[in-house]
Amino acid sequence: MKVALYARYSSDNQRDASIADQLRICRLHAEKQGWQIVEEYTDHAISGASLLRPGIQALIADANRGRFNFVLAEAMDRLSRDQEDIAGLFKRMAYGDVKMVTLSEGEITHLHIGLKGTMNALFLKDLADKTRRGLRGRVEQGKSGGGNSYGYDVVKRLDANGELIRGDRSINDAQASVIQRIFRDYVAGKSAKRIATELNKEGIEAPTGGTWGFSTINGNPKRGTGILNNELYVGKLVWNRQRFIKDPDTGKRQARPNPESEWIIQDVPELRIIDDALWQHAKERQKSCQVEPLNPSVGSANFRDRRRQKYLLSGLLQCGCCGGGYSMISAMMLGCSAARNKGTCDNRLNIRRDRLEGRVLHALRHHLMDPALFAEFCDEFTREMNRMRGDAGAAITAARAEIAKIDRDLDMLVNLILRGGAADKINAKMVGLEARKKELERDLAQAQEPPPLLHPNMAHHYRAQLDNLYRNRPIGTACRW
Repeated sequence: MKVALYARYSSDNQRDASIADQLRICRLHAEKQGWQIVEEYTDHAISGASLLRPGIQALIADANRGRFNFVLAEAMDRLSRDQEDIAGLFKRMAYGDVKMVTLSEGEITHLHIGLKGTMNALFLKDLADKTRRGLRGRVEQGKSGGGNSYGYDVVKRLDANGELIRGDRSINDAQASVIQRIFRDYVAGKSAKRIATELNKEGIEAPTGGTWGFSTINGNPKRGTGILNNELYVGKLVWNRQRFIKDPDTGKRQARPNPESEWIIQDVPELRIIDDALWQHAKERQKSCQVEPLNPSVGSANFRDRRRQKYLLSGLLQCGCCGGGYSMISAMMLGCSAARNKGTCDNRLNIRRDRLEGRVLHALRHHLMDPALFAEFCDEFTREMNRMRGDAGAAITAARAEIAKIDRDLDMLVNLILRGGAADKINAKMVGLEARKKELERDLAQAQEPPPLLHPNMAHHYRAQLDNLYRNRPIGTACRW
């Protein structure tokens, strides 16, 4: 019988030797059973809470090709700790007539999937809860709950037992002076863009070690990001402002804001960099600069509709000097974003959008009809259209699936109210779900269906589209070539 071995270790207190140990005992077991090992799959320093791992994905692909009859691992939690993922993996293996065997549980059955999967899921939740409790305790002692802010150094020292004391910070005087300067300049009336440009010209490194941008300074007031919104600078350590939820489709973490009532705020006067008066003046200027939605009755849900509309060459233009993007700097002019927003490029040449679009369309109509160039265009066009078709279809499917789930959740909440549940809390949850449903429905209404498969007569289609673009170009594109 042919067998594949799988080993994994996560990033928590484990090491590469753990992989070798797992594979070693699996090899011994396979030899005792007389199985032929055809492949060994590993994932290093990757959590078991997701199947989005190169090793496990390769194992699934090879199982579908019939390369082996068994999958052997040290324990079920090496394969996955997520209930949905382990059940899905079990189904995939069963479909390929591949049995799952572990040294701890033996041959995996539906009973193992149900019971052990639940236990592993509870382990993950318990681990997360313990981690949060530990971080909360650290924050309540005035120590950092993780990460480090610009303006501070990590203090490394040992306790009486020789253990590393975590969470201590001290003020970095050089960076603190930059922070104070940013606040003073902002209160004095300078824009975040101008402040960033001046810092870049002086060669002062940004928090990430690169160049300053206006978003590094402005940030997001609601999320507490950006230099102007970091309350640690006034001696207040804020923790639990947001939580992270893993997207079940992509496996990526998504940030969700927590209600202010759940925030943990601790006074740390020894870390103060900005005095209260300067902080308050900055907040007042921020508030005066805020742009309100056009229609307050609609709220901020449709605020994105006010964003500048995309044009023909949106996202396709690059500065020939620095490689940065060329974007709209006024109603009709395009310019280098790095030059205007960061001051890191000397290219101050601007061009009218209509003029540039006219030149591009003229070149496409008169120079891309060469057979060799047109064949290359057809290949690239086909690849891009197929990619767009897949992306658009996936987004539409995901939105429809989320709407269906929201409908089920709403029905469940209605039943809870009928059974005497806490109406106030349930109503608040329902309002949030209804708002999300409306947002998804609006996105679906505006979404384009996946582009159709390419027509055989693409040359005619290409010429027709170019002629249409040229006829409908903005006024003023009939310029000098």
